[in-house]
Amino acid sequence: MEEVAMRIDRRHPKIDTAAFNDVASFLADNAGNITSVKGVADSMRQTKRGISPTTVGEYIAAMRENYLLFRANRYDIKGKAYLQAMEKYYLGDPGFRFWFLGKTSGDLGHRIENVVYLELLRRHRTVHIGKVGSTEVDFYTPDPESDHYYQVSLTVMDEKTLARELHPLQSIDDNHPKTLLTMDRIG
Repeated sequence: MEEVAMRIDRRHPKIDTAAFNDVASFLADNAGNITSVKGVADSMRQTKRGISPTTVGEYIAAMRENYLLFRANRYDIKGKAYLQAMEKYYLGDPGFRFWFLGKTSGDLGHRIENVVYLELLRRHRTVHIGKVGSTEVDFYTPDPESDHYYQVSLTVMDEKTLARELHPLQSIDDNHPKTLLTMDRIG
């Protein structure tokens, strides 16, 4: 990781390392949450330091350039259009969470979602967040042969959770595969 930090310093010598680490830590702690550059800047302003949206955007670009972070854009499944705002960011390696935050604990559901995102990216090269009306499909992988939709949940043993996770998939009117991934052991 030190090598990555040195590479970022070499490519972007004007980066304020402390501010960069604050933005990176925020994104690591919020991996898998819908985020905007302005939202990150607003959070930074409320907590420790004022960092402009432009600077946050530059830091995110540096993290993406060095594969610390990947962006999943939102896609309107029914309208068949890319949405310009409110994307999600995922860590390039789940271990980066420990590097940025100094802890491994946290929302296990989002950590599993991060691992699934990386695997889907490896298999499909393009992974989006799907929007269906007011609901969200965790992942949509466009493919000329067959698109695929995925929901990821730590557990769906509770009926309300199962219904909540299945609803977006059931709202899609096409015949492409739809998969619900959980950590539940059945049988």
